[in-house]
Amino acid sequence: MDDNAPPHRARIVTARLQEVGVPHMVWPAMSPDLNPIEHVWDQLKQRLDDRTPPPHDLAELHVALMEEWNALPQNNIMRLVRSMRRRSFRLHLIWPSNLLFLC
Repeated sequence: MDDNAPPHRARIVTARLQEVGVPHMVWPAMSPDLNPIEHVWDQLKQRLDDRTPPPHDLAELHVALMEEWNALPQNNIMRLVRSMRRRSFRLHLIWPSNLLFLC
């Protein structure tokens, strides 16, 4: 199962997924409704954007990413995890045949 993100839709990837029997679902690409990690990436990006001074090279970026990742509030992440049943149910109402397995 993939999230319909552009890198997952490349011809070579699509062919391999079909070859090994990975089903494709019809849903919006990179849907934050079904992919809460997108919200975590947004939080991480915001924290990096707020850094003063910003990282100037890859080594500084690596250090900054690790610091900000470790500083992300765990309660935000847990709230996203706990919201999955509600998110899945809402999307099941819109796309019942594709999302039956999530509810």
